[in-house]
Amino acid sequence: ELKEKYGTWPMYSKFFDYETPLFLHLHLDDVAAARVGRIGKPEAYYFPPQLNNHPGQFPVTYFGFDPDVTKEQVKERLLMYEKGDNRITELSRAYRIQLGTGWYTPPGVVHAPGSYLTYEPQWNSDVNSVQENITAGEIYPYEFLVENCPEDKKRDIDYIMSLIDWEKNVDPHYKKHYFRPPILCEHSDERHTEKWISYANEYIAAKELTINPGQTIVSDDAAYGCIIIQGHGKFGVYDAEAAIMLRFGQLSADEYFVSEAAAKAGVTITNKSPVEPMVILKHFGPNHPDMPKSVPNPDSE
Repeated sequence: ELKEKYGTWPMYSKFFDYETPLFLHLHLDDVAAARVGRIGKPEAYYFPPQLNNHPGQFPVTYFGFDPDVTKEQVKERLLMYEKGDNRITELSRAYRIQLGTGWYTPPGVVHAPGSYLTYEPQWNSDVNSVQENITAGEIYPYEFLVENCPEDKKRDIDYIMSLIDWEKNVDPHYKKHYFRPPILCEHSDERHTEKWISYANEYIAAKELTINPGQTIVSDDAAYGCIIIQGHGKFGVYDAEAAIMLRFGQLSADEYFVSEAAAKAGVTITNKSPVEPMVILKHFGPNHPDMPKSVPNPDSE
């Protein structure tokens, strides 16, 4: 289904783990990306507690601009790119990272991820515009701002500004719309717990599955990739374990892909520890029928 529609598996997940904050940047939408022969990039974040025993130097993420910020103020900062530190995060909003939660980031929204290790399910693209020219002492060249602009637009400040989805960036209820608390799946029981951790968008989905000591069968209505981040046991017929220490070139037994047919039939997962949970992160394309379509109302909890 996904191959027929997109010509490829349309998304993937990665981990990124920075000691210092990342620069403020945005990802282009499909329209802007198509002008340079690429596709847009929506993405999501989840902060797994198992992989975050150290917060790094700046465990805070910037999203968007303060609702009172004007386009002229942003334009002024971008015009400073080759003159000195443009300090554009002074116009943004920062949120302290909460482990065990996540965010969805649409194309066109500026963001600067903090220094916790992050699990990132994303669209199969990498198309940026780096809006901040100095971050944690590192200086970025002007080309980072315009590397995905047509050649005749690289000095056109109005075109560069058009990459910003203004209404989403200054949304006064940004957290309400894009913060993603985990949602417990109804089929969870004493043997396993499953939570939606990426949802309510048209592109990507992800779950966190926890298997208690013992054996269980877990089924899904869509193909997925997954990675084990805690524990050991069997994943189907395969030995499986979280990777504790890997050196370059070494194999691991922590990452698997499950076809749609196998997912619907159910995968038998055995946690062989007598005490420790086995935790698996699972990422899906846009075709999982059970993905929640909306964000929970915190007032109803």
